[in-house]
Amino acid sequence: MHRAFSQIALLEKSRALGMLLVFSIAPELSFAAEASESLDLTQHWAGYSALFIFVMAYGIVILEERLHLRKSKPVIVAAGIIWALVAAAEVQNGTPGAAGEALRHNLLEFVELFLFLLAAMTYINTMAERRVFEVLRAWLVSQGFSLRTIFWLTGLLAFFISPIADNLTTALLMATVVMAVGGSNHHFVVVACTNVVVAANAGGAFSPFGDITTLMVWQKGIVEFQEFFVLFLPSVVNWLVPAAFMAFAVPKARPPALDEHVALKNGAWIVVGLFIVTITMAVSFHNFLHLPPVLGMMTGLGLLKFFGYYLKRRDQATLSPLTQWDGKKVQNGGQPQPVAKPFNIFEQLERAEWDTLMFFYGIILCVGGLGAIGYLALGSQFMYVDLGPTTANILVGILSAIVDNIPVMFAVLSMEPDMGHGQWLLVTLTAGVGGSLLSIGSAAGVAVMGQARGVYTFFAHLKWIWAIALGYGASIWVHLTLNAELFQ
Repeated sequence: MHRAFSQIALLEKSRALGMLLVFSIAPELSFAAEASESLDLTQHWAGYSALFIFVMAYGIVILEERLHLRKSKPVIVAAGIIWALVAAAEVQNGTPGAAGEALRHNLLEFVELFLFLLAAMTYINTMAERRVFEVLRAWLVSQGFSLRTIFWLTGLLAFFISPIADNLTTALLMATVVMAVGGSNHHFVVVACTNVVVAANAGGAFSPFGDITTLMVWQKGIVEFQEFFVLFLPSVVNWLVPAAFMAFAVPKARPPALDEHVALKNGAWIVVGLFIVTITMAVSFHNFLHLPPVLGMMTGLGLLKFFGYYLKRRDQATLSPLTQWDGKKVQNGGQPQPVAKPFNIFEQLERAEWDTLMFFYGIILCVGGLGAIGYLALGSQFMYVDLGPTTANILVGILSAIVDNIPVMFAVLSMEPDMGHGQWLLVTLTAGVGGSLLSIGSAAGVAVMGQARGVYTFFAHLKWIWAIALGYGASIWVHLTLNAELFQ
């Protein structure tokens, strides 16, 4: 289990972490475009060059697993070149300070995102280290449930855990259960893993903490925290429609229960409680004090570090000096043995997905640079004026399955199209669940492909795209019908 969590960065490919669990963005996403409003570089050589560089960089991101090149590297380099081109054009135009001001606002956006994610990832890593997720997995595989029961249980848990823990972590946890129970029954593993991916993505769509895209919309101030819950029923439909079809393909067999028992480490429930307190602080700081939620998250991280100090001192008092030796290995009869070592909160910080965090830096600056050039204004005109907001928002979900929901949503927010509350909730829904259409369309899907390598594959998932597409369409229809008053 711990090995699976440590491999998240390699498994994500071009996706950004469903981690986990929880995310932030600064409120002035469109500043870059506004700062250079008077300078249209879309027909300029600098604009063409920047667009070419971004496409090339993102192409390398998509080929991450084949090239074995971390996805953050090409976008970081591309961001630097794009902004250098913007600045050079601004200097030629006689406004040398405009690019710098726009860039500083993009950097502020990244800093808030970076710190928010760092706090969230540290909590998730600490809960994993305290065996919170391992205990849940062991209980599920030890009950002797039938395959159909496991199919529905893992889907249900994925749907309700992902709004808090993040869709990627949740999908990895449930996929581990599916593989442990399914064993060599590859047919069941494929169907159940597909169900888990769809459920995890759907569950993250109705909570600001379930996916990066929902946090972006919340932090922008367009949708209040409690208003996201009107997407609950559309999200349920998005999962249940394909799940109902896939359930017919699940065998009725009941595999033998696995005899596995895992005990929580000391302080596990306190860590869970601190995580809930931290989320509450983030929401309260934003809703009542009008402060960035990242302040609540970082304050909660400070509380976790204080508790980590207690755990460390407790371990130092109870563990013998021999078992504490360098926190690594001791020799016992000539054989290396794993040993216990005092808890160290900074080890959980080190296990954060640094490649993902740096990827966000590159994406935010790349998209911000394209906005400064004027390409986002062109995209907004085509999508939200020529096509109309409903069509555009449905296409956003489909596009997020092919490219990535993070840069797509970031671009939409940077465009700031003039549309109603219902439309903003629609694009939040479609960007969150659209990635389920393809296995590579979400962090959860790519992570599970790595977890069940050779069994749950791109083409195995593709066989169910018709059922997932029905759920996608049905969830949009439910939102348009139940929340019709929001479109007026």
